Amino acid sequence: MFDPEANLQAAERVAGLLEGQGVPAVVIGAVALAAYRYVRLTEDIDLGVDADLPRMRMLVATLREDGLTAELREPDGDDPLGGVIDVSGPFGLVQVVSFGDRFPAAIRDALAGDDVRVNPGSKLRIVPFPQLVALKLYAGGSKSRADIVELLRRNPEVDLAPIRKACRRYRLRGLDAILRELHA
Repeated sequence: MFDPEANLQAAERVAGLLEGQGVPAVVIGAVALAAYRYVRLTEDIDLGVDADLPRMRMLVATLREDGLTAELREPDGDDPLGGVIDVSGPFGLVQVVSFGDRFPAAIRDALAGDDVRVNPGSKLRIVPFPQLVALKLYAGGSKSRADIVELLRRNPEVDLAPIRKACRRYRLRGLDAILRELHA
């Protein structure tokens, strides 16, 4: 059975190990959505990193040396991600998602942006709102699009200017169509 507290503790451990190897992470995915008032079912915690494939392989070794079960899914030529490490155990699943060599600017900007933590003193840093929207746009697909619509619907006070700026910086398309849908 999924244990959210154990999953959170495992994500803290993984984030600490990554940081110890010089690879800081930001929380992305459903947990980040929840931090911005859009709660949806999840049974894992996703950590976004900027790491190339050799570094991802090194991170797997580090995680295993610490006693964790870690498997790297390497990307193929068409994969929008730079690899995913699945860290699993009785706590559930923590995924380390690399945007290195694919979309590193969003992760770098997230790490340079607002420092919002899951809990005070936590190693788990939440991706800033503009980069969360950008990552969802980058991911594409109907689920990511629906996530953006709900995220914006639940945060009507959000300043759209930084989101637009991020999308222009990353050359992402589709935000205007989502905004039209939201206000229709």
